[in-house]
Amino acid sequence: MEENDLSLEQRLKNVCDFYALTHRLKNLIRSGWKRWNVQAERLESVAEHIYGTQMLAFAVNSEFNLGIDIEKVILMLAFHELGEISVGDIAFIDGVSKEDKHRRELSAVLQILEPLSDKNRIIDLFNEFEERKTKEAQFAYLMDKIECDLQCKCYEENGNVSLDTEQKGVSESIRQDALEKGVKTFSEMWVGYEREKNVYRSSQLAKDITDYILSNKVFEKESDGKSDDKNGKNL
Repeated sequence: MEENDLSLEQRLKNVCDFYALTHRLKNLIRSGWKRWNVQAERLESVAEHIYGTQMLAFAVNSEFNLGIDIEKVILMLAFHELGEISVGDIAFIDGVSKEDKHRRELSAVLQILEPLSDKNRIIDLFNEFEERKTKEAQFAYLMDKIECDLQCKCYEENGNVSLDTEQKGVSESIRQDALEKGVKTFSEMWVGYEREKNVYRSSQLAKDITDYILSNKVFEKESDGKSDDKNGKNL
């Protein structure tokens, strides 16, 4: 059926069905923080991660004038975790290969987007992000990784995680390796592991950003999420 053949009711159904599916990402907790035994009352959701990558990308491009299509990057980041609606948040310590992870997520993305008229554009962006051949995709990938570094630092500064906390499985082996190397903080371990995997090998800017994250206090102490009556009322 061509786009112009869709009835008004079908278009409205497509909109609301797609929103209902993506709404699940608000309640899907980033699995890596669970596996790293982060002791926070409220852990980051996948939707919050997506928002964080977009805000980070905007700020970095604003300050460093990278000559990229930032609107394309923002859209790419909006959809890069879409497959997790169906397959869940697969963390690097789950032992799933990159190829298998991509295959699962692409299959889910194709199914989720199928009813939408503009699906091909988003599928192309999803694949572009995964292939990381364009400067926009490479930048979006770095923002995806650095956002995790910042969230790690947030948990550390709020006392939710520490290098002193014993872990399990692969997480514990990474922690022990960091301790043997003289690493002092959880965030230093986290960024160091990414650097050892050469995630940031092609970007001096990424190194500069992560150096700053490690060397400075970034976050104010977060509240428990409760607001007083004067300032916290919903309008």
